[in-house]
Amino acid sequence: MPDYLLDTNTIRYWFDGDAGKFPAVQANADARAADSRLYVSVITLGEIAYGHAFNPSGAGPMRDEYVVFVQRQLPQILEVSRHTVEAYGLIRAKLAEKFPPHGGWTKKRRLEQLYDHVSGRELGIDENDLWIVAQAVDRNLVLVTSDKMKRIRDAVCELYPGFRLEDWSE
Repeated sequence: MPDYLLDTNTIRYWFDGDAGKFPAVQANADARAADSRLYVSVITLGEIAYGHAFNPSGAGPMRDEYVVFVQRQLPQILEVSRHTVEAYGLIRAKLAEKFPPHGGWTKKRRLEQLYDHVSGRELGIDENDLWIVAQAVDRNLVLVTSDKMKRIRDAVCELYPGFRLEDWSE
């Protein structure tokens, strides 16, 4: 059985028992938990920590419940490794090749892109999603997300034909 990396939206649906997508995510997690490992990325944890810090209503008891939930349900936390970095670089380069900005890449634009994190707007991607995908590729995990990630998926499948995405919220 494959192992799974759960994206931020999947974790949110699973944690939020009142969400309409909770039953489907819970059923999928339960069905796979016996034979597979479920992972969460440090990037996902960072996104959720940001949400709690930025939104005053996310502080306190809800944050504490979330921490307990992650510790109980997702004890396998993935760090970014040097292999993740290699996959990230290849995937981002493929995206830049497949989806050049209007007017193409100039030498100046390429240099700016190395330092300007706004380039996600140029590529039509979310930078954190790209890192999470690179972690899934690095560790040969099925990425569980309800984000469509069409551009990333297309680029990744060219580089890594075995890459898989699943949506447990449906």
